[in-house]
Amino acid sequence: MSLPHAILTALLEKPSSGLELTRRFDKSIGYFWSATHQQIYRELGRLEADGLIRALPAEAPARGQKKSYEVLPAGRAELARWAAAAQDPKPLRDTLLLRLRAAAVVGTAGLDADLRRHLELHRRQLAEYREIEKRDFPPDRDAPEDRMRHLVLRAGIDLETFWTQWLTHALAEFAELPQGD
Repeated sequence: MSLPHAILTALLEKPSSGLELTRRFDKSIGYFWSATHQQIYRELGRLEADGLIRALPAEAPARGQKKSYEVLPAGRAELARWAAAAQDPKPLRDTLLLRLRAAAVVGTAGLDADLRRHLELHRRQLAEYREIEKRDFPPDRDAPEDRMRHLVLRAGIDLETFWTQWLTHALAEFAELPQGD
């Protein structure tokens, strides 16, 4: 149920075409809620059919011209309803953690290399988030909407910080395990 709400959020921030939306997803919302281009286009059609968005009138009709969309009052109301609704946290499902649990019974051969790879990936993501923070959230940018967006980015920074610390600890534990497991 969250993809339509992610799209409504993005369109309320800025009316966009499907292509523009997919590009914006890749640069912002996609960091924490990913969607393929096909999923976004399919959802745009559903949202339009449900009367939550509409295609903006084209200045000069042309075949193959991209449609830009805006949120209708019903879409804004739906997004407000959804944002205010209570929702339980989702349980963590992480393949790496399951693989570590399996390694406890079948052996750890090769897993330390993948832990190092994961650590490098999380370090890169953390560096990217910190660059975004530096670029997009200077200390004087404190409008309420900026503070909320920064809060979302801080969640990403804190999660990546957690993973880099945890993976560093996990690799230290691996170094202490008897070899040949």
